[in-house]
Formats: sequence, C-alpha cells, structure tokens
Amino acid sequence: MRALHFDCFSGISGDMTLAALIDAGVDAEAVREGLASLGLPIQVEVAKVRKGGFAATQITIEAPEQRAHRHLPDVEEILSRGRLTPSQLALALRIFRRLAEAEAEAHGIAVEKVHFHEVGALDSIADIAGVAIALDLLGVERITSRSVPTGCGTVRCEHGLMPIPAPATAALLKGVPLALCAIKAELTTPTGAAILGTVVQEWIEQPVMTVERIGHGAGQRDLLEQPNLLRVFVGEAAASTDPGERDRVWMLETNLDDVTAEIIGYCFERLFDAGALDVFSTPIQMKKNRPGVLLSVLAPESILPRLEDILFRETETFGIRRYPVERSKLQRESTTVETPWGPLRGKRGRRAGVEVFTPEYEDCARVARQHGVALAEVYRLVRDASRRR
Repeated sequence: MRALHFDCFSGISGDMTLAALIDAGVDAEAVREGLASLGLPIQVEVAKVRKGGFAATQITIEAPEQRAHRHLPDVEEILSRGRLTPSQLALALRIFRRLAEAEAEAHGIAVEKVHFHEVGALDSIADIAGVAIALDLLGVERITSRSVPTGCGTVRCEHGLMPIPAPATAALLKGVPLALCAIKAELTTPTGAAILGTVVQEWIEQPVMTVERIGHGAGQRDLLEQPNLLRVFVGEAAASTDPGERDRVWMLETNLDDVTAEIIGYCFERLFDAGALDVFSTPIQMKKNRPGVLLSVLAPESILPRLEDILFRETETFGIRRYPVERSKLQRESTTVETPWGPLRGKRGRRAGVEVFTPEYEDCARVARQHGVALAEVYRLVRDASRRR
C-alpha cells in the first residue's frame, strides 16, 4: 500500500507542505500548470535552499497585495473554474470547508458569513490547491502523521495579539495529538492544521513502512532552536488485513513508597469513577532499597487533568509521568446468551483468526450466589452457550 507520513517536528504550513511534496518527487511543473488554470495573478517560485544546514525545497507564491476579503463561495468559485481533476478539486474544497467551519466556530457565526482573512489571500489559495494537486499526483492510499507542535507565545491576527494556537487553529486541531514545544513562534498555521485534519487517517509517531523517498519543505522563517522544516516519508506500508481496531490513549505513572494499601485501593476506585480505562499497580524497588508500588493509569487524553488531580490529592506524590500509547484492540460488541438461569450478558471480540467471548462477571456472580453454583461452573456454561449461537 502506497503511504505518506508527515513528520512535522517543526510544525506545518501550507507552503511547507507543498514544498515537501515536491521535494519528495511530485512534478513541480504539473503543480504549476494546475495552479495556472485557476487564472490567479500569481507566480510560483520553487527553490532549493538550506535550513539549519539541511537541503530542502522552498515554495514562494508571488501575488499582489489585496485588501478585499473573500467568503467561502468566492474561494469555491475560484477553485471550480480551474482545470483540476475531480479528486483534486474535491480535496481542495474539503480543506477550505474545514477552514471555514473552524473560523465560524471561533467567531460564533454561520459558515456562510465567514470572510477569510489570511487564508483567503491568493497565496493561501495557491498553497491549498497546490497541495491537493500534489497529493493526487503522489497517488498514496494511506496518510499518517506524528503529533503536532503548535509553538507557544502570541501571534498577531487581524483582531490583535492572540495566544498560540490562535482560536481557528485550535478548533482545527480538535482530536489531533499535540506535541510539547517551547519554541516561541507559530509553528502550525491554520492552513497546515486544516490540511492535516482533512487528509490524515491515523495519528502515529512512526508507522511501519518501507521508506522510498524523503521530502523536506522549508518554512519562510529561520528558527534558532531547530531547522524550520517539514519532513515527509513516502513509501510502502503493508496493507492491513486486520479487522481489529487501533487507538491512541495515555499512560499516567507514579512511584509510591510511603502510601498505605488502603489509600492505593481507594485511589483505584476514584480513578475508575473518574473515567480511567484501566488502573493497576506493580511492585518495584525504589531508592535506598525501599519496596514501593508503581501506580499506572490508562486513560483518554481529555480526562488526564482530572486523573492527575486525584493522584496528587490522594497519594501526595511529587510527580506524575505521562506518555502516549497505541492500542490494538479486538472489534467488540456486547451480547446476551441464554442459560439455564435466564439471559446473561457477555462481551464478544474479533480480529483476524481470533474470536473470544468473556462473560459479564456481575451477572455470573449474581447467579452463583442465588443458586449456590460455583462461579467457574457458571462461566463454563455461559461460554458453552455463546459457542452454540
């Protein structure tokens, strides 16, 4: 399967994306021809540069300054009058629609009333249309990306200084894993965020793939801390035959050597009540040869602050580690099976070559107590009933 991976360690913008795709082998002249068909008064300059000592491609869109703002229908009309292929046009329209929805959310207005500022300028239209053309020419079937750094500090918008990420960019990054970054600059622009949010199918730090080409797209600024580059990997990834599921969650960990078993047990309850997916402890040996406990919590990113509050308050720990983890899961469904004691619940899981069934403990324990039957016997009969379905 043809694959593309965005390694946006220094963020992402529209011109960096287009430059990286051209650097990875997309025909620059074919992109120019597609953009020329839009009839815009622009010139597309493609240059080889060095950023932080590394060779890269840089795109500069030369366009006259325009004061007029454009609404979404104006941009859609510009894109539709060109000679883009149906797939190129559809992708460009989706990216701009995503931008319009983010602007509408940020300003609390209807999508139809959104007037684009920076993203409605000629160079941004060229960036987005160029990326749509380049991705179509690249012919990839799967697109992934690592976590995205936004930068920090403030950025000047039409409405004044705003914290990074600016409101529209923040709206575009909903559901996107963000990377820690202390660089005081806007690393990820609204256009870059809209491109990722539209085309990325999976967020993963590094996919399993055979890399054939690497592209480097240079940003316009120079950063003191690191090269201002967007790197893309193009190659072959094995087509998945696994009908299971994958997702990304977070692990919280803290080492404890001065907390009683009662407090740890109580903390388990509080963490599960707050929405933790799993909580477990592991015996460890800590400094000064003290026996201790590693308390681990698996949870979605949205509730991490709530869980950390519980850990700090209940255990009085001085620090908590957090890191993302990728999970492979069975496709799961709740089901009910008929037994001599009536219907009992269970959970069925499937993936390639594997099928499992787990009886619901509370149902089985209730039956075992009521009828004086061993819990193991109830489990056995429930599993037998599930296999006969």
